Amino acid sequence: MKIRLASALVILLAGVAFAQSALAPDPAAPSVESEKPKLTIPAGTKVPLSLKQAISTKAAKEGDAVYAETSFPFVLNDRIIIPAGTYIQGKITRVERGGRVKGRAQLLIHFTSMIYPNGYTVLLGGSVDNAPGADKTSMKDSEGTIQQDSDAGRKARDVAGAASTGAVIGAIAGGGKGAGIGAGVGGVAGIAIALLSRGSDVRLDAGTSIEMEIQREVAVDASRIPVQTSQNKAER
Repeated sequence: MKIRLASALVILLAGVAFAQSALAPDPAAPSVESEKPKLTIPAGTKVPLSLKQAISTKAAKEGDAVYAETSFPFVLNDRIIIPAGTYIQGKITRVERGGRVKGRAQLLIHFTSMIYPNGYTVLLGGSVDNAPGADKTSMKDSEGTIQQDSDAGRKARDVAGAASTGAVIGAIAGGGKGAGIGAGVGGVAGIAIALLSRGSDVRLDAGTSIEMEIQREVAVDASRIPVQTSQNKAER
């Protein structure tokens, strides 16, 4: 009886050990995560975008969301990795209005995520590399700051225009002498107006073309990137 009990116990323990070994993961076996086909979008990749909303330094605040859409597909190794129509989301990280005496309006945007048409979302780090669709602006630094062009010429024209108007009024009122006085008064008024007025704001209308630069490598799951067929392209 004791022998039979001992034998049964040995068999039971052996079965438990076998079950545990069967359930334990094999360290040599590849994980499910590593089996996913990965693609890497290299740092420095330029992606053309179209803004989905208007942005102006007159009303924008730090932290405001920015929404854009890719306007042309990015291709890597003969495959479309970022299709046209992919949503790009970001935020305003710095905004400055133009000064009254000096200082130009500036806008800094950072892009934070990419949303594919099927909902697959990837985190990224991106900045504005160029803003060819923005009027009278330039890129200030490598961070991607968009800066409004100088208003010095416009303000000089305003002063000259005010002086000319004053001269005309003075001439009508008091002849040649009045013209000189009127020009002086008008010039002073023009200078005052120029000093009190702010510089122009950076304004990016909805649909403005900008170019995003991806600042660091972005790994994407190739199996979740929608494949564009000829029918998809025709529909676009």
